[in-house]
Amino acid sequence: MTPQPPSLTPIQQAQQALTDFEQSNVAGVWPSLDKKQVVAQMRSRIDDPFQVNQGAQPFCGPASIAFELVRKQPLRYVHICRSLFETGSFAGYTQSITASNRLRQSRGKLRMPQADWMLLATLRESDNLILPVEPNAPELLRNLAGITKPWEMKGWLREILGYPQTKYSFNYIFGEFKALDEATNVIAAGGVAFALISAEGLLENKASLLPVPNHWITLLGNISIQKGRLWQRDSNHVNFDVYSWAKKIHVDAEGGHLQDYFWGVVMGRMAANNTTK
Repeated sequence: MTPQPPSLTPIQQAQQALTDFEQSNVAGVWPSLDKKQVVAQMRSRIDDPFQVNQGAQPFCGPASIAFELVRKQPLRYVHICRSLFETGSFAGYTQSITASNRLRQSRGKLRMPQADWMLLATLRESDNLILPVEPNAPELLRNLAGITKPWEMKGWLREILGYPQTKYSFNYIFGEFKALDEATNVIAAGGVAFALISAEGLLENKASLLPVPNHWITLLGNISIQKGRLWQRDSNHVNFDVYSWAKKIHVDAEGGHLQDYFWGVVMGRMAANNTTK
C-alpha cells in the first residue's frame, strides 16, 4: 500500500490558501491597497500572529479579535481577508460583513499595515452607527469612531471567531480577581478572553487621577493570583501575559493597581457551561 502523505497542519493549510490568493487574477476592490503588500503582511501574521498591528489607529478591540483569529484559525483568516480584498465583504457565522464603498475608496496615511487596516477598519466600521472610519480624520474623531464596547466584542466573538458561548464579566468590588479566575478556566478550555483596561496605568505604569477604560488586550494565560487580605488592597498580587500593540507583554501588578485600571473581561468558548452565557 502506498503511504499517504501526512495531513496538512492548520498553518500549512493557511499558507496554501494564501498562495492561491497570491496567484489569483481577480482584481481587488480597494484601490489604495497593494496586493503584494497585503499578501506579504498576511504571510508574516500566519507565521507570527504577534505581527497583527493596530499602528496609530484606535483599533485595539478589532486587533485583539484579529490576533486570536490568526492564532487559532489561520485558514479562516486567509479566507476572510481574500474575500474582503476581492469582493469587499466576507461571511460571518450568521451574517455577511461588508466594507462600505467609502471605506474601500479611502486614501491617505493609514497609520498601520495595509492588511491590518483592511480587516480591522472593516470590523470597526461594521458596528459604527454614526461616525465613519476615516484614516485621515482628526485624532479626536478617529478615537471616537474607534471606541469598542463590550457587547461589540461579544458580537465579534460569535461572528468572527465562532464562539457561541460568550460573557462579559464586569468588575465590581474585587471583581477583577473573579474575572481573571474565570478567564483562566476559559483559556484552559480552548476559549479566548479579552480584558478592558486603562492602558496607561496597567501597561505603561503611569498613574492617573481619573482612570478610564480605554484599551482592549488579549489575555494569553500564565495567570497567577496571590490573594491577601480583602481590606488591604496591595496585599493581593497578580501576574499574567497579554497581547497588545503587536507584542507580548507581561503584567505584574499589585491588587490596588489592578483594581484601579482593570475594568472587565469578555470571554468566549465553544462548550456550554453555567458560567459563560
